[in-house]
Amino acid sequence: MKILITGGTTFVSKFVAEYFVCKGNDVTVINRNSREQVKGVTLINCDRTSLGNNLKELHFDLIIDITAYTKEHIHTLLNSGVKFDDYIFISSSAVYPETNLQPFTEDQPCGKNSIWGDYGINKLEAENLLINKFPKAYILRPPYFYGIYENLYREAFPFDCALDDRKFYIPENGDMKLQFFNVSDLCRFIEVIFEKHPENHIFNVGNKEIITIKEWVKLCYNAVGKNAEFISVDSSVSIRDYFCFYDYEYVLDVSKQNELMPETVPLEKGLREEFEWYKNNINSVYNRKPYIKFIEENLI
Repeated sequence: MKILITGGTTFVSKFVAEYFVCKGNDVTVINRNSREQVKGVTLINCDRTSLGNNLKELHFDLIIDITAYTKEHIHTLLNSGVKFDDYIFISSSAVYPETNLQPFTEDQPCGKNSIWGDYGINKLEAENLLINKFPKAYILRPPYFYGIYENLYREAFPFDCALDDRKFYIPENGDMKLQFFNVSDLCRFIEVIFEKHPENHIFNVGNKEIITIKEWVKLCYNAVGKNAEFISVDSSVSIRDYFCFYDYEYVLDVSKQNELMPETVPLEKGLREEFEWYKNNINSVYNRKPYIKFIEENLI
């Protein structure tokens, strides 16, 4: 396939670009060339909001849009003169208001989520514009991504705590539930969509297994070869000062995805793979949060 990927140098977009290059596809990426490129891609060096004639009259079998965060991003790309057969947009589960009944389903009303704020609204506006302009497009709504090339300080935080033999400070009893999706499963599902062109065009994606934050931390420690010991922190302390997720649990109904792709990477296996990458690429995680500093100064 000839594939156009927006981004291509950071976490999800980098993994996706590498995955499809390794499958023998002709992959073009759009980015500002501020980081190392995946070997084998063709680079269009520009900001996606200023495409000029860079895409005019080019044809792609598939566009995988990973870096559209606003309707303007969609508008600019669709009006660039690019030609394409299929379009898959990586949106977000942040489009579901937290007041909806859970698990969130694709046919529920979307709107503002107070946890995610403008991020969710902007993603929803991008979805709406894309479907209006190109009704055949596919929209994927993931929970938390994880895996190789993760650049946010999420798994890296419990990895660091385990490496330093630290006890882990857990919000209350640690029973808040989370849902994850490995970036390799995202790539496999993109392939499934391209091959089967299902009638449904909006999919929640993610592991069907839900996990508590305490179970997640245990798996992260186990990936390092350690066992986690916990200290409970009560709700009087702001969770974002010492923990890597918001105080918000939600569950996606991924049954439509499972009909097409029943199996996903077990979280335990995916976390081991991520740690094997992380221990040799510690500096690849950007924007490290001072959780450990806060714990040492305020909780110990």
